[in-house]
Amino acid sequence: MKLISRFIAAIAALAVLSSCSILKSQSSDANSTGLTTGSSLLAIYNVLKATGAIDLNKASNLVNLSNIISGASAVSSASTDYVNLFSKGLVSGSQNLVNSNNLSAVLGGLKTLTNIDTSAITKAAASAAISAAATSQASAQTSTSSASGSASGAAAAIQALSKSDPNVSSTISAISSLVGLLGK
Repeated sequence: MKLISRFIAAIAALAVLSSCSILKSQSSDANSTGLTTGSSLLAIYNVLKATGAIDLNKASNLVNLSNIISGASAVSSASTDYVNLFSKGLVSGSQNLVNSNNLSAVLGGLKTLTNIDTSAITKAAASAAISAAATSQASAQTSTSSASGSASGAAAAIQALSKSDPNVSSTISAISSLVGLLGK
């Protein structure tokens, strides 16, 4: 009988430890996603402040847009606990451009992004990231043939983006509106 009780206690302890580990992992993921989203919002804020427009030909802009879209997707139907942890990362990553005064509006703006087809931007961003990695690797190996092939593929994906595409223009408009909330 004692053996069965100890066995059950050991299983219960293992279950508690596993659930704590899962919660810690989700907590870390939410904060990390918030940090990435916040820093990307800050980067796009700085681009818009400096130039007044988001240049879709710049890989860094595409990657930042993709990070914002990814954050929006992560938080759109998340639990309250996840959203709270994500929000802490968002504030920190944006260097407090997202703050208690605008947090609710920013989260609402992120959720708005999930209603837009953002696939053209995320595909172009993925191509740009692959191109950057291939260029970096080729530079390290002093061989440029594979990098130029990847770069031309990324350039084609980026050029395929058109602000006249309603989904692209809606995404840019939604993110620009979202960035307009920052610092207020």
